[in-house]
This record gives sequence, structure tokens and C-alpha cells, in this order.
Amino acid sequence: MILAVLDDSPAALDMLAFAQSLGQQVDVATFGGGDVDDLAKRGVRTLHRITHDELADCAPAASGDALAQLIEHLRPDGVLAVSSDAVTEAMAHAAAIAGLPLATNCVEVTTGEPWLLTRVRGGGMLLEEAELTATPALLTIAQGVSGDIGAGPVESCEVREFFPELTTTQARVVERASRGAGMTLATAPVIVSGGRGVGSADGYRVLEELAERLGGVVGCSRVATNNGWRPHSDQVGLTGTKVTPDLYLACGISGATQHWVGCMDSKVIMAVNTDPEAPLVRRATYAVIGDVHEVLPAVLAEINARSKT
Repeated sequence: MILAVLDDSPAALDMLAFAQSLGQQVDVATFGGGDVDDLAKRGVRTLHRITHDELADCAPAASGDALAQLIEHLRPDGVLAVSSDAVTEAMAHAAAIAGLPLATNCVEVTTGEPWLLTRVRGGGMLLEEAELTATPALLTIAQGVSGDIGAGPVESCEVREFFPELTTTQARVVERASRGAGMTLATAPVIVSGGRGVGSADGYRVLEELAERLGGVVGCSRVATNNGWRPHSDQVGLTGTKVTPDLYLACGISGATQHWVGCMDSKVIMAVNTDPEAPLVRRATYAVIGDVHEVLPAVLAEINARSKT
């Protein structure tokens, strides 16, 4: 039996169809949800509903703890989930608790001994062929991957409640704040992004002004987030947001692989850097070799001068 862990995302239903295409019975696990009528139409005979009052407000570590207990209870051959941030983190916690390996971002799977996998690595820059010998096999399926066929409808889907024991202290949500309206990294046509070369949180003022003049938003590299110069929501990269703007202006960013993966689908990339050999300079559509704090004020001055004519 394969256990498919579903969240509320549309990609989770693609993952369910993928799991069903592997040729084994597929049960579904959810964290308190699940439309039994819809699942029955999709050929699911059994829903394991993980139920606990504290799960909704706990960090993914609690979900991982609960999932590990369900895995121990059911002992499936494999556990599949969609490769989203929250679900992957919960799967990672479950794997650690169970003492099992976790294979993430799989795009092709053949069950057996061992399980044969093809998975996306390096943020989409390469495919890895691997073997997984652990039982149960724990995998996440890349978003957008679906099975050629799902399963035919069944008369009904049985619900089995599972009540985990969360005995350890868990991090929990204490406050929720709404994101302000307006453009985001995912929707902005222009992103003015800064890295180590910006130098400080105050150094982003000129980037903010330029982004406003260009009708875009400010982004940053991981070093800026790590140094506390910008919030994580501004981070572009493999551990941040993958972006596709018309123009990506990279200011003082060397361009390590994890950052390049996040911005490489931009239509035009312009790099401003003092190092002509920086990876992002070499990969950019255009490059300006110079100090960010000299180049950007000059660009702003030219924009302002032209807007007056």
C-alpha cells in the first residue's frame, strides 16, 4: 500500500494521480481535511484523517511528528507527498523521527526493491537518477507531475480518524499578519535586487528609489536576509522565490548557484558589480562593472533628468 499525503493545493491532486499510476493500492492521509465524496470519485477507498487540536497552529515539526506516528501505525510500502514548502518540511521531520531517508522533487518513480527514482536537483538545472532501498520509501513529487491515469471511482471512501500524541513542546503560531497589497516578487515586471555589495540595510534606500521609479519591487540575495538587511519575503533564489520579471537588476550580487536558479528565467538580467568575473556578471544579459553606490545614483539622476524633458 502507498500512502499519499494531501494538502489543500491543486498540485496535491496531481500527486495523488501520480501515486495511483504506480500500480498499488493508494490510501490518503490528510491533516484534518479531505472531501470524501471527491476522493471516492478519484478512486480512494480509505482516508486516514490525522486529527489533533494543536496541529492547525503548530509548525511543520508537529505535522511531521504526527505523520511519523501514522506511518508507524500503517507501515505502508511508500509515502508520497507534493513538493511544497510546508509539506516537504513536515516530511523531513517525519523522516528524521522514523530514521528514514527522504527523496525530494521526484519526477519519475518505479516501485520495487529498490525503488528507482529520477528527481530534480539544483533548482531544476539537472536530473538525478537514484535508488531508494528504505522501507517505507519516503518521497515528495515535484509540482506539476501527474500520472497518465488515476483510478476509477469507487462507491465510497472510508474515513479512519487517527489521533497522534504530541508529547514534545512544539513551535506554534502566535500571530498572523496579512501581506500588504501591491506587487510581489512573483508578479513584478522589474526587480531591483541587492546582495553583499549593497553593504547594509541603509544601502537599500537607493534600490528602493530605483525600483519605485521603474515600477518594480526590491529583492535580495540570501546574504542580505542572513545579515538582517531585508526580510526573507524579499529573497530571490532556491531558498527564496523563483522570479520571472521582464528585467532583473542584480546589484552587488555575485550569483551563487542557489541565487541564479531563482532569477535565471528573467527575460533580461543586468548585473552591477565591481568583479567582472562574478558568476552573475558572466551569465547576465548586460553587465556594468562598477560600485553599486556610484552606478545606481547615476542611473537615477539620468532617469530624473529625462523625465523633466
